[in-house]
Amino acid sequence: MVYVLALDQGTTTSRAILFDRGGEPVSLAQKEFKQIFPKPGWVEHNPEEIWSSQISVAFEALAKVSSKHADVIAIGITNQRETTILWDKKTGKPVYNAIVWQDRRTAALCDKLKGDGYGEMISEKTGLVIDSYFSATKIKWILDNVDGVRELAKKGRIAFGTVDSWLVWNLTGGRQHITDVTNASRTMLFNINTMKWDDELLSLFDIPENILPEVRTSSEVYGETVGHFSAPVRIAGIAGDQQAALFGQMCVRPGMVKNTYGTGCFLMMNIGNLPKRSKNNLITTIGWKIGDKTTYALEGSIFIGGAVVQWLRDGMQIIRHSGEIEKLTSTVSDSNGVYFVPAFAGLGAPHWEQYARGTLVGVTRGTTQAHIARAAIDSIAYQTLDVLRAMGEDTKIHIPELRVDGGASVNNSLMQFQSDLLGIDVVRPKVTETTSLGAAYLAGLAVRYWEDSEELSSQWKQETVFSPKLPAEKVNSMVKEWKRAVNTAKFWANNG
Repeated sequence: MVYVLALDQGTTTSRAILFDRGGEPVSLAQKEFKQIFPKPGWVEHNPEEIWSSQISVAFEALAKVSSKHADVIAIGITNQRETTILWDKKTGKPVYNAIVWQDRRTAALCDKLKGDGYGEMISEKTGLVIDSYFSATKIKWILDNVDGVRELAKKGRIAFGTVDSWLVWNLTGGRQHITDVTNASRTMLFNINTMKWDDELLSLFDIPENILPEVRTSSEVYGETVGHFSAPVRIAGIAGDQQAALFGQMCVRPGMVKNTYGTGCFLMMNIGNLPKRSKNNLITTIGWKIGDKTTYALEGSIFIGGAVVQWLRDGMQIIRHSGEIEKLTSTVSDSNGVYFVPAFAGLGAPHWEQYARGTLVGVTRGTTQAHIARAAIDSIAYQTLDVLRAMGEDTKIHIPELRVDGGASVNNSLMQFQSDLLGIDVVRPKVTETTSLGAAYLAGLAVRYWEDSEELSSQWKQETVFSPKLPAEKVNSMVKEWKRAVNTAKFWANNG
């Protein structure tokens, strides 16, 4: 058998999945890696651990099917976006830990940029809002705060990359320093209209252009592996994790929407071949580029989605294992008036309040662990509602269904509650590994393992459809209370 190997480098795990020609996963391996929290609001990863965990699970996935490395026709890469790595081109060693997308250390700089009036210019060029979420201020922080790095950059010794670039560099033995358009569009340095690194933005952030990777399409042969497999394997697809999921869900027509329930939640809507700007605090980003055709998307980023389950497990110790959450929440019919806004790292779209913090309201003597757990899980669905409504207002398109994937999408009660809140069908596909699948599809198209998106669309099959059941009056009442809870979190942020 011949397979496509997807490398899925996420925020908490590195994963590898082999896909066959039918788009079915035949082997999966994954490994968690360390989360580093040097200070409150700071989140880092060890880049060498990212690399070692990713290559080890690739070998493990291959070993599970007794596959020879020559049986892999191509590698597709998908990755946690915005996370920023700088390394020495000569030694190949990182000069500092990876600064993760969740990290808030540059929030004050972002405030200054907003105050200085750069918001409109940056939004016009990049489709993004000014926020420490994106890579530019993280790059600047490393250049300005790690001894000797700026001097090395002046000598042409430093390479910047998001995680995809770091993996390709290591896979190719340092021969390729590249990224794709989807990851470039998350740096706050890439002009999504001209499709180039932007000189004005580089000057604003004082970032030398010579550290940046070459920007390529999302589906092409970038190079071959060097020294890791028994024979060279072509690296042929790259996309940031959410764009890969959009493609893996086959949201190939304008107006189609998916939500990935991972550490965070990320809704994306295909908006076609023009980068239309949002009027409701959503991001305009690049969905993918195949050949000469660029597809754009609206995105709403929810910083804390499935991470609330980790918090219930590790922080509150309400559960011992993540899989216990659905059983616990099913012991109560609802949250009994408790609402939880999980703004551990601020509020993302459509609020963009980076100083908000987690807020629990409506607690009484009758509140139990199950009610708090239910409120935490419900918060995922409420945040999704906020973003989907903003998308509808921006596009004036009726959204008939939401395609879902990611770890929390297996929670049936959450998916039913999501459908109830949205008032539309929530559709879970047969293959929920859509992020990895999207990366595999992009790589497979480049090497003609699959012919075109029509062939891929024929492979997408629904597993379960959740349809609305709650009365609209009940839903409206709950949504009103949710908005009160969000306003409470904002009040806390703005009245310190």
